[in-house]
Amino acid sequence: MITPDMLPSLAFYGFAFILVVSALGVITAKNPVYSVLLLILAFFNAAGLFVLLGAEFVAMILVIVYVGAVAVLFLFVVMMLDVDFKSLRKGAMHYVPLGVLLGGVLLIELFVLFKARFGTEVFPQADTLPEISNTQQIGAVLYTDYIFAFQVAGLILLVAMIGAIVLTHRTRPNVRRQNVAKQNATTQEDAMEIQQVETGKGI
Repeated sequence: MITPDMLPSLAFYGFAFILVVSALGVITAKNPVYSVLLLILAFFNAAGLFVLLGAEFVAMILVIVYVGAVAVLFLFVVMMLDVDFKSLRKGAMHYVPLGVLLGGVLLIELFVLFKARFGTEVFPQADTLPEISNTQQIGAVLYTDYIFAFQVAGLILLVAMIGAIVLTHRTRPNVRRQNVAKQNATTQEDAMEIQQVETGKGI
């Protein structure tokens, strides 16, 4: 019988199982559109795991940024560009040993991190933490101790956005551009011409 105390554990195993299966599907699916959709599913389940850990702010950022922007952008790029994925997959098996080696190194690092986290008292006990939410703690630190770095990061992103707009709207020869003023000034006589064609003398 399932008790209320078992619900967090069942939710963890459910999210973790779907996350692992969808992550494997991302790299094994032959259709790139399916890979992106499975990636979105993996992001949602990872967000669920963060909620179980009490990091609701990280879960919200994961959904808004990665699912709402990055993964959707990947999906649009894959669907709009005519990429020959068969040619890209040629010779991919030659990189399997390197991938297995890197995966093993990452697994060892995760094991060492797990031992350091649960083997010693790295973080304070739960009863010593202040009674505020995770989002409030991040906001308090971000807008006090790291306010300068936060504002500089926002300024860098603003400059990058303006630079991208300027590069996109630069004048290039042999490129037809939209003239909004000319379009608004167009009259009915400029846009349409009515001709009386005699019967039998049309095109």
